[in-house]
Amino acid sequence: MSLKHPSLYLNWYVQVPPVKYDFRSSGLSAFNYNLALGEVNLSTNYAHGNPETVALLAKRYGVAPGNIFSSSEGTSGLNTRIIGVLRQKNPRKKQAVVEHPTYEPLLRQVQEHFPIIKRLHREEREGYRLDAEKLRKITSAETGLLMLTNPHAPSGAVSRTRELKEVMNVAREYDFYVMCDEIYAEFNRNALPTLFSVDKKLGIVTTSFSKAYGLGGLKMGVAIASMELVDEFYADMLSTVGVFSNLVEITVAKLLTEGYETMEKHKQKYLRLKKDTEKLLNEKDFEYFPNDFCITYWMKLPVKDTYKWMHEHAIKHHSLAGVPGAFFLFNSNYKLAKSDRIRLGLGSLNPDKPNLAKGVEVLEEALKDTI
Repeated sequence: MSLKHPSLYLNWYVQVPPVKYDFRSSGLSAFNYNLALGEVNLSTNYAHGNPETVALLAKRYGVAPGNIFSSSEGTSGLNTRIIGVLRQKNPRKKQAVVEHPTYEPLLRQVQEHFPIIKRLHREEREGYRLDAEKLRKITSAETGLLMLTNPHAPSGAVSRTRELKEVMNVAREYDFYVMCDEIYAEFNRNALPTLFSVDKKLGIVTTSFSKAYGLGGLKMGVAIASMELVDEFYADMLSTVGVFSNLVEITVAKLLTEGYETMEKHKQKYLRLKKDTEKLLNEKDFEYFPNDFCITYWMKLPVKDTYKWMHEHAIKHHSLAGVPGAFFLFNSNYKLAKSDRIRLGLGSLNPDKPNLAKGVEVLEEALKDTI
């Protein structure tokens, strides 16, 4: 069955031609590791996840093993599955709220299951903070879900405990779930509270190690939720695809134990690259929203329509690509809004041989050519 609401952003991302200066990726790459798994029983499957992996994940997030749902669908697949389960759980709740701006695939995943979508606007002039009073004005007894990101995609703004508590107060008032994609929090997991730690009944966290450690090819997703919900997620999994890949979970367990130091060292290379980037952007007076976590920058350019500029000028004439801001600014339709923003990501750079300085210089040249 085809999706009713496919992602324009993901379709665009894979169709961009190869470029010399690629600033599209928001997650680490170039991570190589000798797994040396040894002899593995490839016949074994677990209906509730590999016990060793689940225990390691539970320890990482300070929860009980029964609060962990592990999935080899990756975070995007896991998000879609959970949204579907929540919609089926209470069919009369036909409305969902999605923050704006947001990562467009999240919006489309919610649209697949909830016929009524409202937007919670996070304003730049307010530091993209979560506003519980704005939320209260657009929610009702028909609201079944609020979809958030923390750190916020695309700005990188962080919601601390107080903001999250205020949001969960509204959720309890109208009895709806709040699902928070916290994949970027893994860059410094100890520095941010999980939404689940704020509310263990209505709060749901989804995350993975793909962005912060370069494990996108592993397709491992993690959810943290009440034991009741976790059981429902596993039941839905069994009813649709059976059990997920135990080999993926064995690999994750090995990486979180023997390979963890190597993963952390790889991440630190990119965090140093992040510091170098900020220094360059400041030296050249580029305007961007402060970002303490992710390896991306929500930048303002002196261009009224960065989508048009990116395709007709930067990619074509300078072999340079970032993500046009328009992809984060959809309402509920597919109309591309004009935006002066881009998301500049460092994930496609090789931290050992970065062409960062030249890339920023080319970005500056491309802008001068059009202004």
